[in-house]
Order: sequence, then C-alpha cells, then structure tokens
Amino acid sequence: MNSDATGYTMPPPPARSCLQLAMTCGVSGNDDCCKSLKVSGGTFFRSNDRAGAGDLRSPAMIGTFWLDRYEVTVGRFRAFVEAGMGTQVNSPIAGQGAHANFPASGWDDRWNAVLEANRAALVAAVKCDAAFHTWTDTIQSTDNRPMNCITWYEAMAFCAWDGGFLPTEAEWNYAAAGGDEQRAYPWSNPPEVTALDGTHSSYLEGTNCVGDGMTGCQTSDLIAVGTKPAGDGRWDHSDLAGNVSEWTLDWYSEYAASCANCAKIVSSSAVRVFRGGGFNSGANVLRSGFRDYNTPATRADFIGMRCARPPSP
Repeated sequence: MNSDATGYTMPPPPARSCLQLAMTCGVSGNDDCCKSLKVSGGTFFRSNDRAGAGDLRSPAMIGTFWLDRYEVTVGRFRAFVEAGMGTQVNSPIAGQGAHANFPASGWDDRWNAVLEANRAALVAAVKCDAAFHTWTDTIQSTDNRPMNCITWYEAMAFCAWDGGFLPTEAEWNYAAAGGDEQRAYPWSNPPEVTALDGTHSSYLEGTNCVGDGMTGCQTSDLIAVGTKPAGDGRWDHSDLAGNVSEWTLDWYSEYAASCANCAKIVSSSAVRVFRGGGFNSGANVLRSGFRDYNTPATRADFIGMRCARPPSP
C-alpha cells in the first residue's frame, strides 16, 4: 500500500546519506538534512507566474510526489564519497535511480566513462573553484552548506545511491511555483507579489556580491541550507531560489503544448536543465519560471542538487 488511512501518500524510506549524519539543517540547525516533503499534485503552466513572467501555452499535470526539503549538503555528499561511490571504480548499477514515472530514465552504463576515475580524483574535482567550492576534506561545521561543483552525472549517481532520483524539470518548477498558485518566487503569497530581499534568499543583491555577480562574493554567501525560512515555498521546501541552482532530470528542449507527468529523457540537445538560481544570480534568475541549462559535465560553484523520492511501498 502506498497510502495511509486518509488516502495520503506515505513518506519515503529514510535516505541513505543521513543514516549516520547529525541533524544540523534548518533555521535552528537541528533538523533532519534528509527530510522529504510531499508535494500535492495538480495542473499548472510551466515557466509562468502571476506576476507576468511566461505564458499560458504549456500546461502540465503533475502527480503527487516527494521532494527533499533541503538542497543536498556537503555532509550528505561526504557520506556518498566515504561509501566509495560516484566514480568509475564504483558506478551506479544500470537502471538505478530511475524516476518513478519513467522506468527508462535510470543510470546508463555509457555514463560510467564520464565519472571521475576514483575517490581521489572526485575529491579533487569538486574543488572546482578555489574561492567558492563548499567541499572540505574533513568534517567541518560548514557541512550543512549546499554541495556545489558537481556534474549532472554525479547528481544523478548521488540521488540513485541515496534511494531517490532527480526531479523532472516540470516537478521542480511545480514545487517552486506553488503548483497552481503560479508564484513569482517560491515564497510569494499572494502569488503575484515580487518582494525579495536578503531575508528570503542568498542571491546577488542580498549577498556580498556586487557588479558582475562575483566581485565581492564570499564563501559564506553559500549559506547553511534552510536558514532563510522567509524564503520557503508552499510545501515548506527551502532554498528553491538562490544559494545554488539545482540539476533536474531533463535534457533541455522547447515545451510541448501540454503534458502529463512529462520529462525530456531522450536527448535532443547537448544540455541538461538546472533551476533556481544561485548566490551570485540576479533577481530575475530566481523567478520560479526561469530556465537555465548547461552540458551535463559542467562543474560550477553555483550548481548543486536536490533529490525527489518514491513513496514507501
């Protein structure tokens, strides 16, 4: 059974990355970093919000799903690395990490070759920016910051190992927009309100960053996850806008006119979608409908991840 007596979908099983991890996330620093929250399904317009961004040509029906409350932290990724995962030495099993609605979306053995060769190579690679990478070689009090400098392949491998999968772009957009509320920002209530400041998110105008988005930025602008509750979304997810952008399952493509539980899992381009904007992004990039993309092997200090999960069996 996937439902309790009231008909609500049951929570997913515990995530592997937090089985031995202290609860250090959230505004009080004592919440489960792997907490997953239910997103009630419905219909909405992709990349549209009630403040005037986007259009009404691309409706989508989204089924109820579970999405991690927080971005994947350094501590959670450390558990993945310490388990010896995410490299050519120990790559995911073929098909692992498939999205619940797309059986063919799991790990492809052809991707093994683009993983780092071994643990040492992976640890070196996630230090992609000396000034702004969040990884540390030893456990630190900053392990509750979002993990950055990860490729799409590493995000995919992590979520697969952790008992989840990458959310589709449509699911991610739905959660950020508050579903049919079509919020301008995840916290916008009423939906058309565009109020935005440093209490909502870590973003360009609310950080030490000035000018081009990097001048003056500091590592501390990558904040501990969940520490700006004024920015939480309709279903209480944190940091859906700002801090780090988040990889999604999809290849980038133009939207179909309408869809139901859709995803672009067959390549028609060379780039994958990420969403949400980062600590060095301007306000327009944080809008719930904004799309961005890059090659899946890209590493950047402003890109991280968040996992979606299947319900308990």
